Amino acid sequence: MNAICPKATKVSFHDYQPELDNFRQTVLNGLAHEHKQIPPKFFYDERGSQLFEAILEQPEYYVPHVEKQLYRDYAADMAALIGKDTVLIEPGSGSCEKVQLLLDALRPAAYVPMDISGDFLRQSAATLGAAFPWLHVHAACLDFTRELHLPQNVPAGRRVVFIPGSSLGNFDLPEAQHFLFNIAQLVGKGGGLLIGVDRKKDKAVLETAYNDAAGVTAAFNLNLLVRINNELEGTFDLEQFAHYACYNATMGRIEMHLTSLQDQSVQVAGRTFHFAQGERIHTENSYKYHPEEFITLATAAGFKCEQHWTDAANLFGIYYCTV
Repeated sequence: MNAICPKATKVSFHDYQPELDNFRQTVLNGLAHEHKQIPPKFFYDERGSQLFEAILEQPEYYVPHVEKQLYRDYAADMAALIGKDTVLIEPGSGSCEKVQLLLDALRPAAYVPMDISGDFLRQSAATLGAAFPWLHVHAACLDFTRELHLPQNVPAGRRVVFIPGSSLGNFDLPEAQHFLFNIAQLVGKGGGLLIGVDRKKDKAVLETAYNDAAGVTAAFNLNLLVRINNELEGTFDLEQFAHYACYNATMGRIEMHLTSLQDQSVQVAGRTFHFAQGERIHTENSYKYHPEEFITLATAAGFKCEQHWTDAANLFGIYYCTV
């Protein structure tokens, strides 16, 4: 289904009606698992999305602040490598905020934001189109973790995928390599990838970033239980669960969990689940990469790393790769 967004004649919306995982069945299966787990994609109901935006403003969470400054400092250098008149593709585009730091330098022939949330994508695309009236925006509602394809009316031209933030870290290593391989197939020989990647660093810095003093990340994590209570007739007592985030140095990842503070039983959709004191629900991973680790991963997927930018404290990296 194609539709033109109102008040933005160069913005089109393409709904590929992505198949959504069943929240009820996924939660029931995850809680029945020996090591209880729920995928992080279910964080993002309306309240969860609001809390995530608030996380990005917390002083302890360095990623958005450091990354935005890198784009401001090196946008011209990035544009010189990428070239103008490309088709710029952003899987998981969200609010399309960071791409705005690059658009004037890149002047792409078209921009293709991709997101699974259709209403949010439609609004973000319309807002971007109003801010950049010269830009042709082809918004595609799809699950980019499952499929990557472009709308038919996207103009011809060299393709470059843009992935800011540290979303690659949410994939386990085999999934990350498969995702990068799919990107390589999408952009084709000579195509490009501009990607932000969080770096391995001091454990204290990482754990502080995911345990902010204001408790926003904790509220974001616990909101998953609120959603289960609201949508699946859950009986989680939020006073009896606590946010827990730690760095697993062996795996090279931050892990987020919800920890039961006592022995208890919880009802979800008519089923009973027992928790021992200290038992956890694993809700998210965020892998971190040394530069050589990411370059090895990208090379295995068919890319060659052309340039790498980082901040003075070596907190975060941005890589430009070509197929």
